Amino acid sequence: MDVEKTGESNALPEAFAVEVLHMVREAQQQHGLRHGDYQRYRSYCTRRLRRIRKSLHFPQGSKYKVQPKKITEEMLTDVKYLFLPLVSAERAWSYAMQLKSEANTEPRKRFHLSARLRKAVGFAEEFAKLCESNKVDARTKLEAQAYFSWMKATLLFELENWSSSIEFFTKAKTIYEKLASAFTEDIQALYHQRVEEIAPNIRYCAYNIGDETAINDLMQMRLKSGKEDMLTTKIDELLSQTREKQTSTLSEVTWRGHVIPVKNEAVRAFLLSVQASDKELAATEDVDSKVSIYGSLLNECIDALQSLRDELKNDPIFKATQRGQKAEGKISKVQLLHTYVTYLRQTKTIDRNLLMVESLKVQLGKVQEGKKMVKPQDIARLYDIIIQNLADIPNLVGLEDDVTILAETETQMECYKAFRCFYIAQTYASAKKWAEALALYEQVLIYAKGAVAGYKKITGNHFRNPKSEIESLQTLIKDVDGLKYSCHAASILDLEDTTDQMAAVAIKPKKPLVDRLDDFVDDATLTGKKPNLVPFPPDFEPVQCKPLFFDLALNHVEFPSLDDRMEQKKASGITGMVKGWLWGK
Repeated sequence: MDVEKTGESNALPEAFAVEVLHMVREAQQQHGLRHGDYQRYRSYCTRRLRRIRKSLHFPQGSKYKVQPKKITEEMLTDVKYLFLPLVSAERAWSYAMQLKSEANTEPRKRFHLSARLRKAVGFAEEFAKLCESNKVDARTKLEAQAYFSWMKATLLFELENWSSSIEFFTKAKTIYEKLASAFTEDIQALYHQRVEEIAPNIRYCAYNIGDETAINDLMQMRLKSGKEDMLTTKIDELLSQTREKQTSTLSEVTWRGHVIPVKNEAVRAFLLSVQASDKELAATEDVDSKVSIYGSLLNECIDALQSLRDELKNDPIFKATQRGQKAEGKISKVQLLHTYVTYLRQTKTIDRNLLMVESLKVQLGKVQEGKKMVKPQDIARLYDIIIQNLADIPNLVGLEDDVTILAETETQMECYKAFRCFYIAQTYASAKKWAEALALYEQVLIYAKGAVAGYKKITGNHFRNPKSEIESLQTLIKDVDGLKYSCHAASILDLEDTTDQMAAVAIKPKKPLVDRLDDFVDDATLTGKKPNLVPFPPDFEPVQCKPLFFDLALNHVEFPSLDDRMEQKKASGITGMVKGWLWGK
């Protein structure tokens, strides 16, 4: 036993290992950053720091005075000492990101943001220096260096120090790439994801340094990202600035037989974005990326419409239309441009919603972890919004007398009403309401056939491809024809199942025992807590009506006077004497 104990005491302690990126990413996903809630994540970091200090008996002073303590290499007897600077850096970083999201409306918060990022860099540097100890394994040392480089680059990126920022971002990227090549596939995916997050920052810094070729790479990264974050916003701003340089080439647009001059800079930038978005949408296949492109485009459209409203605020025709009155007189070119931009806004909103519909159709009825299951009514709701957008188009100023656009919108509304009815019918069918489902399927056929006939009559300009719509409608008609019979058969089978279930149910006698004494029925309730012995409460029974007597003699009786028997009160005192003299007794 003594020999074994001596051997254990002479053995070298095992090196500390901290999976920095895995631990940080898991904590972020579980405590708010899945939904962009930086304040929740910051609160979690604060609570975790308190728990770690309490478990290590490493307080930062007393309740009356704060006395910060530095962690030295000699104190590294527990791996939790390494968690203290790491979690502190995460807390400061999350506070900085929270301030960054609020700095759009309150610019003064940018100063506080820089201070919190500097504090995060200080904690990250302390963590990296502690990990240089021999008590820490090689992987943790590399991850700590990569984490510090990334945090330092983030601060320099915010301060717009592009050359130093790209240097630290490149160092972090190199370390993560080396780590990815040394581990299994599960861990590789985490490191590769981090590398993909760093790459757009490097290209953005390169563009600001002077690399003109980086703009194309940034556009491709914007398409692939498919999500809204801080860097995506910066890339959008950069792309809009690039397009502003091209606005001088766009002076007029031709739309539905009208030549409309474009003098407003915001409208020019928006129209150039519309042209560029068509190429971007064709270049990407990811649905989230396409929805993000549409979102950026519609935000630019809102700015363009606001600038046009500012120009038209003194226009009497525009004022009348804003109050819901019909426009009378000649419409100005600026008003017509406002109508064109509004038309683009409606059509792009419809395109985005149709894209979301196609995405939901793929997910319909599938159970996905961490996501809500898509139901038919979710798709029907989107079609309802599309129909409302189409109904607003013919009411735009200058399009009231346009017969072609009215026919186009009515046909498309009929098409999407067919799809809306179809998914509402699916909802009723899933609830086994067969009669309502059959009626809606019939209505689907009416709408679909009417829309097919309408598409065949349309000639000229349309904002949707009629051939693809006709094909989808014909497919819908075939599906509904089959579903009608399936629904009818299911209703019959459901009725038979209900009949069989009712037959299998034991018939309980409704008559009480007192009324069926001569009949034998196996009634288990007679021995239970509530036996059916007699009707309670008892039923009402008819009884003979009693005669009524009316005392009429009382009206003809004269009673004798009793005044002489009543006691007379005698007057007393001065009042009585005066009364006796004046009126007598």
